[in-house]
Amino acid sequence: MSTLYDVDANARAVVFGLSGTSLNDAERAFFQEANPFGYILFKRNVETPDQVRALCDSLRDLSGRNCPILIDQEGGRVQRLNTPNWRAYPDARSFGEKAERSLDEGLEALRFNSLQMIEDLKICGINVNCTPVADVLAPETHDVIGDRAFSSRADIVSRMALSVCRHYLASGVVPIMKHIPGHGRAAADSHLELPVVDAEAQSLQAIDFKPFADIAASEIGAQVWAMSAHVIYSAFDAEKPATISASVIEDVIRGTIGFNGVLISDDLDMKALASFGDPAEMAAESLQAGCDLALHCSGNMDVMAKIAEKTPKLAGSALKRLQSASEFRKLAA
Repeated sequence: MSTLYDVDANARAVVFGLSGTSLNDAERAFFQEANPFGYILFKRNVETPDQVRALCDSLRDLSGRNCPILIDQEGGRVQRLNTPNWRAYPDARSFGEKAERSLDEGLEALRFNSLQMIEDLKICGINVNCTPVADVLAPETHDVIGDRAFSSRADIVSRMALSVCRHYLASGVVPIMKHIPGHGRAAADSHLELPVVDAEAQSLQAIDFKPFADIAASEIGAQVWAMSAHVIYSAFDAEKPATISASVIEDVIRGTIGFNGVLISDDLDMKALASFGDPAEMAAESLQAGCDLALHCSGNMDVMAKIAEKTPKLAGSALKRLQSASEFRKLAA
């Protein structure tokens, strides 16, 4: 059986960003020593398809394996690969609006969009995409999510997000659903401050958790990754955001939602976590709480070195989940 990416038990449980469009000497030396499980690309890292492919090849050559290389390519406001060298894609909300009028038409438009996006990624050598956004819109939803989400109807979000995941995995690219257990009711931008959601557990379970639970229960649930939300859900843990809350991860994400796939933190540099510690401390705490991988995006060498010191090698349930999720089975989308 082929794999979506290679799992190295000697790799650290972290995904790092990098500074530019090619590796510099300091990055080569550091990454070779630190051996992160994977990497994530941003606009600062991309210029042309050939350049991105060369960068991905160099990261894999350095790792000595087909490591995961991530990107945020949602469409709309969030697409790192953009014009003029790549297609421009609509935002998720536009597909949700189509689906609210006609589910079949919305799904067909989304299928075509997903397959085009997958083609762009594969040409570049990118094998993990941080999409779909499975958050359910609410009246208080902050603009940081906004049109990145499909709908205020949980059933529409669930069906659209599941379709995206199926198309990606059928094509050999890993999707990361976000932001589990749901960012829709957050009225603040977690890049800048810590959102607190005070909704009752029953309401969250019925609406916000539904898309994640439906994907987790599907035939592809074990292969999909999920990205944690830097959000406090006071019904479950009034002190810590989900990313560093053992109770939210164990009781809600693994328990109520039933997600047993790979859980990666959102970016540890976001201000929502600042009051709890520095990124290195948050890397350690997120893994201790139950995340399988820590994510740090800025490419700052000094910060990454501190994170590497506090990040263990893959082991235990995290290693098993990554190995299971990496198995590529051709699935019907």
